[in-house]
Formats: sequence, C-alpha cells, structure tokens
Amino acid sequence: MVCGSIGYGGIDNIRRFYTLLDTEGFDTVDHIVSKGMDYSDIKDFRNKKELSRQIVNHDLEYVKKADVLVVLACMPSYGAAIEMFVAKNSGKKIVLLAKDPVPTPWSINFSDYVVTTEEELIKLLWDLKE
Repeated sequence: MVCGSIGYGGIDNIRRFYTLLDTEGFDTVDHIVSKGMDYSDIKDFRNKKELSRQIVNHDLEYVKKADVLVVLACMPSYGAAIEMFVAKNSGKKIVLLAKDPVPTPWSINFSDYVVTTEEELIKLLWDLKE
C-alpha cells in the first residue's frame, strides 16, 4: 500500500508509485482505485462526517491487508501518519521514501526503513520480499 497526501495534492504521486510498483512486479493493495476513493477534489470535510468515516474505514481496511506500507514523505498527511501508526501497531513493515530532508521526527520514528531514492525503494522491497 502506498500512503501519502491526497487532500493536499499528492494523489498523482501516489498513483505514479502504484504504477511503478506494479511495473516492477510487486503485488499492490491499491486503496485509491476501488470504490472511487479519490477525494482529492474535496476541499472541506467539516460537513462531511459520514463520508469521512467511510474513507477512513476504507483506508484502514487496506492497511490491514497490506504487508508493507510505502509512505511518501513529500508533503504532510494526517491520514498517512495515522495509517503508519496503525500499521506499526499491527506489526506491518513501513518504508518511508524521503527524497528531501524530513523536518519532523514522527515519520522517522514510525518507519522501519528510510530510503531517499526510488531505486533504493525498489531494491529494499525486493529484499523484503525474499
């Protein structure tokens, strides 16, 4: 599962990484394509409590299905942070892709691995798969 910011403009990057992982031969648990869960066009959830519940429950179900979370650290995400926390407490492996400096300890603390390039990510995922 690839996690990152959807509400703050990172949906295309998440999609790109799903495509990359598929191309590289990995089985992915794509939480975006199912049930139309691309909510990147919604700019305000304050009056969307039921939709918020549906999205959160949907995403957390996909966290349960995943063996490894790939977290894109290119921009902050409340959802990705909580997904990391839930995954970590469930014994899942978490890989943080941080191409740029990370100005917070939180994502580092909850990651099992930190990589800085796509090449490192692919190599690590193959190592984890073996």
